[in-house]
Amino acid sequence: MAFNHYAKIKRILKNEKDWYIKRIDKPTKTKNFKGETLNYNYYYRIYNSNNQPIKYCKFQQLDRLAKILKTESENLPIIN
Repeated sequence: MAFNHYAKIKRILKNEKDWYIKRIDKPTKTKNFKGETLNYNYYYRIYNSNNQPIKYCKFQQLDRLAKILKTESENLPIIN
């Protein structure tokens, strides 16, 4: 079974009451399942109700997070 970072985020968020997502406009890169490096000009970070970043909750694809949380990306709590 392959590791799924978004599934891990879902498990972490089950234990969080109030959380929100913030877009960070800094370059980042990640590897996909094929081992290819993908570059992004931004990333997303999830914060808890105390405005602290939640460990392991950094990601690049908002649509993938929405899909694993079984919602639409428009329904996610994103702040600017």
